[in-house]
Amino acid sequence: MPHPHLDAAGHPRPQLIRDPDWRDLGGPWQFAHDDEDRGRADRWMDPANSAPFTGTVTVPYPPESAASGVADTAFHPVLWYRRTIDVPRPAVGRRLLLHFGAVDHRAEVWLGGRLVGRHEGGHTGFTCDLTDAIDRDGEQTVVVRAEDQPLDAAQPRGKQDWRRDPHVIWYHRTSGIWQPVWLEEVPAEHIALLHWTPEVAHARVRCRLRLGHWPRRPLTVTVRLTRGERVLAEQRTLIEGQETEFDVAVPALRHAQDLDELLWSPERPQLVDAVVELRDAAEDTPVDRATSYLGLRDIGWDDGVFLLNHKPYFLRFALQQGYWPASHLSASAEELRRDVELAKEIGLNGLRIHQKVEDPRFLYWADRLGLLLWEEMPSAYAFGAQTVERVVAEWTEAISRDLSHPSIVAWVPINESWSVPNPALVPAQRHFMDALYHLTKALDPSRPAVSNDGWEISAADIWGVHDYTQQGDVLRRRYGHASLRQGEFPERWPGAKRLTLDGVRHQGQPVVLSEFGGATFEPAEGAEWFGYDTVATKEDFAERLAELVTAAVDSGLAGYCYTQFTDTEQETNGLLTPERQPKIPLAELREILTRTRT
Repeated sequence: MPHPHLDAAGHPRPQLIRDPDWRDLGGPWQFAHDDEDRGRADRWMDPANSAPFTGTVTVPYPPESAASGVADTAFHPVLWYRRTIDVPRPAVGRRLLLHFGAVDHRAEVWLGGRLVGRHEGGHTGFTCDLTDAIDRDGEQTVVVRAEDQPLDAAQPRGKQDWRRDPHVIWYHRTSGIWQPVWLEEVPAEHIALLHWTPEVAHARVRCRLRLGHWPRRPLTVTVRLTRGERVLAEQRTLIEGQETEFDVAVPALRHAQDLDELLWSPERPQLVDAVVELRDAAEDTPVDRATSYLGLRDIGWDDGVFLLNHKPYFLRFALQQGYWPASHLSASAEELRRDVELAKEIGLNGLRIHQKVEDPRFLYWADRLGLLLWEEMPSAYAFGAQTVERVVAEWTEAISRDLSHPSIVAWVPINESWSVPNPALVPAQRHFMDALYHLTKALDPSRPAVSNDGWEISAADIWGVHDYTQQGDVLRRRYGHASLRQGEFPERWPGAKRLTLDGVRHQGQPVVLSEFGGATFEPAEGAEWFGYDTVATKEDFAERLAELVTAAVDSGLAGYCYTQFTDTEQETNGLLTPERQPKIPLAELREILTRTRT
């Protein structure tokens, strides 16, 4: 039997797998722009109406990208996709589900001309149940309409530019389907969601399970946790509703002197395999079976220190845009894995995923290979009721999707006040910022949450500061004093924004320099570029990087996050090129990024 971790490697939903009943729908789809938005009125969703689909797009790459085969970066707010698939009608007691990893921004899906699903939110996935729309075996036509208004500033868009061409730190858009699309056949009563929350100090794992619909009969669920050949836990629980939550005791975690054999960390990314089985409670017959995995680790903070597994842990991060020149925010499974490998090879123990809810396949490799991640909500840029509604809905979905990944160690709903430009002056904006912190903690109390990273700090478990000074001695003066661990800054305004809002009190939160550095090589004459400073040679770059990293390490900070991991379009301040080549020899880069306090 294949190892569960290897089975998960290529799966678009690696923490909830049924083998082998899924089918990848990536590849060529028929495609059309609909600039006049006539598709609905002209019935483009009808199976017989193929005439409008004169183009071809390679899914799941966005049509703005070269990898899609379209490579059209002009404004096209409405996109249509069409594909004919050959599927048998599911047997009695079975359902056929169509999953979308992400469609930016608003999606409608038809099968055989019948609407089977809608979703709003360009960074999280959704599922359409096709079963009742299938009236025969054989070919079926799937049609998707995607709407992504480039000028809608209340739409969570992250680093996608609202202008025709990229400028400053914003990039070409990623519209339409940009994460995997796949079919899955499931039992009528099936597991739709699994959450794992380890509680190492209490020697247990909390399991939350949701069914696809309310059960028609009493069911039981059995959870079996193993590490290699070792059985860590096995427990059966009665299910009487659509959702249940229960604790699974892990006796091995009570042996305090033997925890290193079980705990997950970047240095030892040990994963626990899980098998979850649904059974009929009366007949004890099988209903559904899924495989999953989790990591046993605790995240905490105290006295200005970040804690991993109850021990101080210094964060060595880079800012990761998750962007590829040929495919924009989309990427292949191999490219996602390679970014995790590169981050570790150059000496980082984590990445701050910036303005993107990353593909679950990337999260899988971070879990498996050992890389800490901060997950961040893509920002909108105009505050108002619509922004609040959209961000709350999509952020809730993102946390629900990704909560079980051990690699994720912090949630960041807002960056640099981008969707709340005046929280010190507009009470509603600060209420929204703080409400997102509390919503995040209500959905997942096990991790730190940062309501606003960079400045104008309010509710937060980590105080993230952005400071692009290019002098190491300035960093030492600002962050190298003993009182920093008590949240005291010598300057309230080191940049354009104040660091903390009125009434905010330090309560032991770690202070992390969560953006700094940002130097770029001298750009070619006439090239459009963005960086916080320029250096002329590789030697100058290495010297600047070493000066800033050494100052950050020698300070009272709990960690750093260098801007940025790779060059991204005109933002050419990466440690690596857009093609993922180190700008200075890898060994030299690693030596600088792994320096310890002098």
